[in-house]
Amino acid sequence: MDRTVSSLRIAQLAPLFESVPPKLYGGTERVVSYLTEELIRLGHEVTLFASGDSRTQARLVPLCPQALRLNRAFDNGIRHLLMVEKVFQWASEFDIIHVHFDYQHYPLARRWGTATLTTLHGRLDLPELIELYKEFSEMPVVSISHSQRQPMPHLNWQGTVYHGLPSDLYHFSPQPGKYLAFIGRISPEKGVDAAIDIAIRAEMPLKIAAKVDSADTDYFEAVIRRKLEHPLVEFLGEIGESEKNEFLGQALALLFAIDWPEPFGLAMIEALACGTPVVARRRGSVPEIVEDGVTGFIWETEEEAVQALRRVEGLNRADCRRSYEDHFTSTRMAWDYLNIYARLLAMQEMEVDRVTWAKSSRLPINIIF
Repeated sequence: MDRTVSSLRIAQLAPLFESVPPKLYGGTERVVSYLTEELIRLGHEVTLFASGDSRTQARLVPLCPQALRLNRAFDNGIRHLLMVEKVFQWASEFDIIHVHFDYQHYPLARRWGTATLTTLHGRLDLPELIELYKEFSEMPVVSISHSQRQPMPHLNWQGTVYHGLPSDLYHFSPQPGKYLAFIGRISPEKGVDAAIDIAIRAEMPLKIAAKVDSADTDYFEAVIRRKLEHPLVEFLGEIGESEKNEFLGQALALLFAIDWPEPFGLAMIEALACGTPVVARRRGSVPEIVEDGVTGFIWETEEEAVQALRRVEGLNRADCRRSYEDHFTSTRMAWDYLNIYARLLAMQEMEVDRVTWAKSSRLPINIIF
């Protein structure tokens, strides 16, 4: 990686649903936090646009008093629109504006001179996105896995940047535990029902640390609650950051039973950071994160998952930690983004020079070189 990027003035725009970092669940906001703090550590000037209850060493511009998840009185569409307006009012203060939510800023970004970059944190296989990106095809974007790009390979991709965690956030646990861990959110696509069935078939205890969103309450009551009555299953509810190291580090394996094309899956690298192998369904980014037979096992059917769990204790937990250190730290993530920032700024400077030369030469600005 190129480590010659000079100090930059960077605006980071976080979703307002959770604080930065989030108090509990909130993958994107956590990534924004890790990136922001690492960029500051590397000597850059960062302004964070986020909820007012965020904690950061950056200059904080609060767009609402607290995370929208905690205050339903605020309309998230209006608040995010106000954030976009505010950052472009101040655009001359920044070398680059880095956005971590969707597309509300595209019209202003198109008309403003400041370099922008959008990290796409969500799924791209939604039909309504086709027309949007047909219109805004020039917008520079970053994927968080190669698999995320598959529905829209034609976008103006600037790179793939895997998420990263601070090197001291989780500690290596060399001894395997006796239970399987499930962490995240209880919803159909996360596959907690399959995880329970697999653990029961494998005759292994399963501990579930997960939140239940209001949108998933009916699913929880109709499908999951009765499954929690099995003696091998323990439901812990939602846990905070301080509890994750013990929960994941003392597990035999993370059972990652997703059933949708998840663009990344932060829980997988959290487990690897603890030295805990990942037994995951082959969906989305899983093959990019889990090295089958080394840092975990990848499965297609529940029977394959059961067989994998019976072999998982034989994996070397040091290999899991090593994979995290080599590929999934926040330092590596920050340098990946810095190199993209530098390339975008260089391209912007070349464009300014081209327009200036064309004007001075009295040539059409749209001349093709």
